Amino acid sequence: MDAFGGLQPLREDFGERVRRRVALEAEKAALIVDEKTYAQQLDLLRFQVREIDEARLQPGEDAQIEADHQRASNAARLLELTRAALSLLSDDDHAVRTQMGALGRLLQELQRLDTAAAPLAGTHSQAADVLQELQIALSRYADRLDLDPARLQELEARLNLLQSLKRKYGPTVADVIEFGAGAARKLASLEQRDAELARLNGELQQLEAGILRAGQELSARRQKLIPQLSRAVAKQLAALGFGQSHFDVALTSSAEISNLSTAFAATGLDRIEFQFAPNPGEAPRPLRAIASSGELARVMLALKTVLAAEDEIPVLVFDEVDANVGGETANVVGEKMREIARQRQVLCITHLAPVAAHGDAHFVVTKQVKAGRTISEISRVENKERVSELARMLGGQGDAARRHAESLLKSNP
Repeated sequence: MDAFGGLQPLREDFGERVRRRVALEAEKAALIVDEKTYAQQLDLLRFQVREIDEARLQPGEDAQIEADHQRASNAARLLELTRAALSLLSDDDHAVRTQMGALGRLLQELQRLDTAAAPLAGTHSQAADVLQELQIALSRYADRLDLDPARLQELEARLNLLQSLKRKYGPTVADVIEFGAGAARKLASLEQRDAELARLNGELQQLEAGILRAGQELSARRQKLIPQLSRAVAKQLAALGFGQSHFDVALTSSAEISNLSTAFAATGLDRIEFQFAPNPGEAPRPLRAIASSGELARVMLALKTVLAAEDEIPVLVFDEVDANVGGETANVVGEKMREIARQRQVLCITHLAPVAAHGDAHFVVTKQVKAGRTISEISRVENKERVSELARMLGGQGDAARRHAESLLKSNP
């Protein structure tokens, strides 16, 4: 009905208001607790916020602390290795740099005798520079090594604190910081519970008044649509063989927010029931309660024909839509489905040739017994095969049946 009348914007506005109300009610419920629970929540949040604040965390610091701790734990061994490396570079007659000096003199003599050896001396000079840079870097690294036990103890304490906080509040320091920020917000809200409740009650009061206004407008617009929709569907039903049937829409509204159920609140204040009386003299009753499967299929076909342009359902399947119909009505059923098929994908299971002739594609379902099992098969028929299938559906393969089948196809190109 909303699609038929273009009411989706009103309905979406109403639904958004209802969703906002649900969110505010959840906030309110979180604040309304007994005093013992309230005190426990305050104590817990205060402890969590204080513990995280006092840690003065920095994003990513755990990786740096772990690296510093590992370095400090191995400082003595690192200094020993560094000094040994420096000794090999320059501290005795057999040091690498001493040997490099001797090697340089040999290369200079080689170059004096053969100028082609000049590049060798250049390479030696570069290697000597690299060794000098290495010696300087090792000396600076040794100066930075800290053998202070107090520093190691400080790093261990910080590392233990970070690990404890991560076990409680999150796998990373960033998670712990985020948890602390959320806890601080909750604490501020709880500490101002009365003021927060007053604010929420005020917002809810305004919002509920808006919901009622929007819902009543939506209900009024729907009420005006009922005669239009009923007439449009009745017109389609008459063409489908229900010339004296009656289709109606029963709409009941709830005027109070407290009466709304979550199952339908987001769609408006209304409950809607399609009603149908297939025969004259009968009062309309809920369609779902009285219609046979064939009647239900034809009523749905009428509805879908009326809503062909607005309906958002992409694929429609009609089964037994041709039950208890024939003649001109069968042809109309096919026409209606063809009309819907201009907007949507339609699949129809039918035993009537006038219905099948309207399809863009024709498939035949057969059953066979193979090795003691029943097997269903489906295959597409085209051209002469389709004529033969329509003739079979008409009752035979004689010339008259085939001519009738051909005429059906020609009238539905």
